[in-house]
Amino acid sequence: MAERISSLDDIIAQYDVVLCDVWGVLHNGVDAFTEASHALTRARAAGATVVLLTNSPRPSPGVVVQLRGIGVADSAYDGIVTSGDVTRSLIADGPSKVFLIGSERDLPLIDGLNVERVAAEEAEAIVCSGFFDDETEVPEDYHDMLVAFAARNIPMICANPDLVVERGHRMIPCAGAVAAYYEQLGGVSRVAGKPHPAIYEAALSAARGLRGDFPRSRVVAIGDGMPTDVRGALAQELDLLYISGGIHIREYTIGDRTDEALLNAYLARENAAPKWWMPKLA
Repeated sequence: MAERISSLDDIIAQYDVVLCDVWGVLHNGVDAFTEASHALTRARAAGATVVLLTNSPRPSPGVVVQLRGIGVADSAYDGIVTSGDVTRSLIADGPSKVFLIGSERDLPLIDGLNVERVAAEEAEAIVCSGFFDDETEVPEDYHDMLVAFAARNIPMICANPDLVVERGHRMIPCAGAVAAYYEQLGGVSRVAGKPHPAIYEAALSAARGLRGDFPRSRVVAIGDGMPTDVRGALAQELDLLYISGGIHIREYTIGDRTDEALLNAYLARENAAPKWWMPKLA
């Protein structure tokens, strides 16, 4: 059973490295969570190396700009590894003619790679970073296009495995939802972000580059997403601090309070065993 803590300060002496999720833990896409930034800043002051680990399809330089714009403090982290960073290797190793499903702002995902952005009928691979318009669209809006791709055995490279994120107070679908729908239609998707091993290998490598070697027993992961943060960290046999006030909050909240019995029942149903939990990172 996960132990409730009141602050990251309570446990940070046990760890050398913190792998922290971003969306849902440090911000909600609109507002920064100031106490979370302060908690990570204190963790660094206590000697921990903090690597942010995000399923953003943007390569890390773009996420730095985004975080500053939202108000996440630079002092909260030492480095960032994104799904976009590790997905670029998948794209580089794949077919050269790609069709992009996603926003124009995600074009840095393919910049500098030996690939050509082409129309759907010419594509040899799909790169999905999200939706053309994630404010209005759902995966089913892409049904006919995806059926045609699946009939041609065109692989999809998914740059953001998240199914949904909370933007402000709204749930917004992500590229992972498109990839899941494509698989339902008979297509094949390739993913490197959380919960898959590649992004954890990259994050741990980044941490070693920053501080030298360390045992995995001295690493704690922080996150709120069951299919991504939780599954990924536990598969890597890392200690996990679960943030209950994220995307699954409706599963175990009464009023504005996390009900511990409901939370434990939810975690049991999910066969998930985080070591620690708290509603918000502080």
